Amino acid sequence: MNTADVILNFAVWAVTLAFVVSFSRKDGDWAPDRLRYALRFFTCLSNILCADACFLTGIFLLAGNVPQWVWTLKYMGTAAVTVTMLTVFFILAPSVGKGWYDVLLKKPSDKFMHLLTPLAALVSFCVFEKRGMSFAQCLWGMLPVALYGPLYLYKILYAPEGKRWDDFYGFNRNGRWPAMFAVMVAGTFLICLGIRALQNL
Repeated sequence: MNTADVILNFAVWAVTLAFVVSFSRKDGDWAPDRLRYALRFFTCLSNILCADACFLTGIFLLAGNVPQWVWTLKYMGTAAVTVTMLTVFFILAPSVGKGWYDVLLKKPSDKFMHLLTPLAALVSFCVFEKRGMSFAQCLWGMLPVALYGPLYLYKILYAPEGKRWDDFYGFNRNGRWPAMFAVMVAGTFLICLGIRALQNL
């Protein structure tokens, strides 16, 4: 058992849980609508997936053996939060322009979910949890984006009025959804290949 890996996994889970609980409160009272709003963002969903996988990984590390399905779930969570981090820096920051740091990284929750948690997950998975990865296994990392993309499209364009989301990521600005979705899928594929390369070093 690697103690540093156990600490990293439980730290990611604990910090994420604390922020998710904070999203459901306002002025000291429970506010479920705030949490429901937060759960529409891929950032929040990807961090919850990663945190759940980290919790399971930590438990099984303490037990002495991490099953393959938990390792695969950890990979999917790691890939998802890496997509979040790189999207912030290479797509959202340029679109925000000057002052992007205040918008995307200044708040503690944003700093953790957009940067620190992805880095911790990458170190944990690619340094301490190496098993080697086949090309077929690599493709599992694309599943979160493949599922979220159509949901996002439905919610911003086709959902009934009153249930529709704002295009908060700006992916359909000027009708460019097909191009942006292709960019996200291609970018996710490259991220998965990168993680596979690190696994196979």
